[in-house]
Amino acid sequence: MTATSLDRLVSWFPAGSRVIVALSGGVDSAVVALAAKKALGDNAIAITADYKTLADEELATARKVAQEIGIRHLVIEYDELENPEFVKNDGMRCYHCRTELGQHLAGEAKKAGAQLVVDGTNIDDLSDYRPGIRALRENGVKSPMVELGIGKAEIRRMAKEFGLSVYDKPSNACLASRIPVGMEVTYEKLRKIESSEIIVKSIFGVRQVRVRDHGEIARIEVGRDELGRMFDPEKLDLLDKKLKELGFRFVTIDASGYKSGKLAVVD
Repeated sequence: MTATSLDRLVSWFPAGSRVIVALSGGVDSAVVALAAKKALGDNAIAITADYKTLADEELATARKVAQEIGIRHLVIEYDELENPEFVKNDGMRCYHCRTELGQHLAGEAKKAGAQLVVDGTNIDDLSDYRPGIRALRENGVKSPMVELGIGKAEIRRMAKEFGLSVYDKPSNACLASRIPVGMEVTYEKLRKIESSEIIVKSIFGVRQVRVRDHGEIARIEVGRDELGRMFDPEKLDLLDKKLKELGFRFVTIDASGYKSGKLAVVD
């Protein structure tokens, strides 16, 4: 089943074309990059955007997976916080983010002579409220896995079969997604969130982590299967100390665990 799925994905790319793959560092875009490389060889180029709300860990993962695939990899840099529509963090923040990303990718495609720009969106993503997907479509970005009806479980099987280190990597999102809608996005908040999540992972050994910044309160979400690791009194004391040193007054753990889109507002 997995090999057939990858064959379908490889065959999706038009022979002789040149393609830009938006490589985020997650498993979905990694599998698309793998298929593009198999289909088009050196005519496949992976691009990762470092837009100042991407965690350093994600950028490092993108570099690593590009090396595993053997695909040419470029990192482009720009600053999302220069966009006031993004910074105000209303319900359309992701739309503004992805509009800017789509425009940058289109520019890179033009420079490279690429006819296609693709991303890792899959059919399971369509069940959530994701205005960012609409923004990418409006800027000409295509999603092969949506067109082929491929979902997350199948993607992970393909990634594992072909030895990609991200095959079981937890899903992630930009650091701004940890800031509640209506609260302004700032460099200070982003760095505090990133540092907090590194601390949580290092103390408790958990993999799926979100530190939601509610002003004075840090609300920590971890995967439900990892919640049991969070209730070591000595480790909790250390966590409380470390996060208060970063500027939080109160440190809480969300008893319901991590769930995608908890801070999203659907109109």
